[in-house]
Amino acid sequence: MKKNTKLNAEASGLSGELLRLFVVEAINRAGKLTEAEGSTIIEAHHLQQILPQLLLDFS
Repeated sequence: MKKNTKLNAEASGLSGELLRLFVVEAINRAGKLTEAEGSTIIEAHHLQQILPQLLLDFS
């Protein structure tokens, strides 16, 4: 990446929106897994279980 490479406002906004959607989707998937296990609290291992497929879906 060149030192003078810049990100315009639209690209920055779209990157932020993509990150927001990624986090919302991660929470939704982890929440479904948590409920399926009969729990009400999302823990780190729930996120670890959904992360591989989530990363594939967002690539």
